Amino acid sequence: MDKIKLLRERKDALKKASRSVREDISALTDEDSFVELAAFSFSKDNFYQEDMQGEGVVTGFATIGGYPFYLVAQNFDLSFGGLSKANCEKIAKTLNAAEKNATPVVYLLHSYGVRVGEGVNVLEGISELLLKATQLKGTVMQFAVVCGEVYGSSAALASVCDVIFFPEKSVLSITSPTVLSAKAGKNLKKEDVCGYRALNNALLPAVPVKDMKDVASNLLHISDLISVPVLDAELNKPAPALNRSVSAEEILKILENSLEIGANSCPEVKTILCRIGGIASAAVIFDQVKLNSANVRKIRNFAELACCYRLPFVTFVDCTGVEDTLQTNNSALLKEICEYLSILDTIDTAKIAVVTGKAIGLGYSLFAAKSVGFDYTYAFATSQISLFESQAGAEIEYANDRRASKEELQKIYREENADPFHAAKGGYLDDIIEPQFLKQYLIASLQTLVG
Repeated sequence: MDKIKLLRERKDALKKASRSVREDISALTDEDSFVELAAFSFSKDNFYQEDMQGEGVVTGFATIGGYPFYLVAQNFDLSFGGLSKANCEKIAKTLNAAEKNATPVVYLLHSYGVRVGEGVNVLEGISELLLKATQLKGTVMQFAVVCGEVYGSSAALASVCDVIFFPEKSVLSITSPTVLSAKAGKNLKKEDVCGYRALNNALLPAVPVKDMKDVASNLLHISDLISVPVLDAELNKPAPALNRSVSAEEILKILENSLEIGANSCPEVKTILCRIGGIASAAVIFDQVKLNSANVRKIRNFAELACCYRLPFVTFVDCTGVEDTLQTNNSALLKEICEYLSILDTIDTAKIAVVTGKAIGLGYSLFAAKSVGFDYTYAFATSQISLFESQAGAEIEYANDRRASKEELQKIYREENADPFHAAKGGYLDDIIEPQFLKQYLIASLQTLVG
């Protein structure tokens, strides 16, 4: 028997059974860098009487932009990417190798769910896989690419990841969108049920992309942010536009190499991976925010990312406190606040707050106060820090004052009681600054704290 010929035949059969997914891997990785692992493992699906070449999943390691990654790619051409116990065990072995070698993982997900006919066996495999992926959080970064339709337990695996990439027309759902649409009495497209834009309340760390080349570009971007040493930076470059108009868009302009995570949910809170003076950071930009359970949870999730990968946590605060609605009152807001504070307390690198607009009530206490652990807190000269908004504050502070109109009393409260100099007098602010010099203060502070 010609063993060389037999090996080539077996390799050809394996590649034929996984042609599409290998094309995705090739588009994502550096040329000729992919090394496959456990290539010839396979079992038989007793329900469909089909050989599961490679257990229906391609695993291995490769480089992307020169950075090493472990890869897990579901083969949709075999049983629609269905999960099985052996399939889950193969993926878990890859995660063990990633943990041992401190190397990030990229999942290329494309699956209709579990493989039919496995019963409880597959449930045990899924439990092992999800637990292992959860244990990796904070050890190595995990990225998911939604390569088409991803349903069931594969969607749960995606939710564990630090970043989820959504190519065009990809969908992610724990339940079939057809079932969800039917139960709602509607006839919706899959993208309108569980596409990137439709998942605006899911609070996933989602990033929209065009294709695999765009995924590769974003992975390189994030890897550079996390891995490249601190660079020299020009300290004396002001941003005069901030003196004219303080806005989330103008603040975003001073951040380098920025990538927004989760832009499809709670857009009033921007969570940004970036550099500030060359230092990789996790920044939260508030855009006239009233707090509710959803946006606090988004901030909490991002703070957890900063904690896991030891990124400085920087807040740009423009928050008027809690949204005063029945819905917010009867929500998980208080629980989310407690969990956010717990995570904030575990961040052991730099924490810097800048009050750029209003910091009213809990808007100040949670995101700018030194008492919750912020190393440096600055405020723009144009900002407001107070217990109440101007109207409520004036009504309480000047309840018996009849010398001026309500509008004039509100102005007095805003200009006197809410003036950031009152917070500075109490030692709660490190400095009150001109907005145009924001970047200089941030860089100087980060260089002091990050060493």
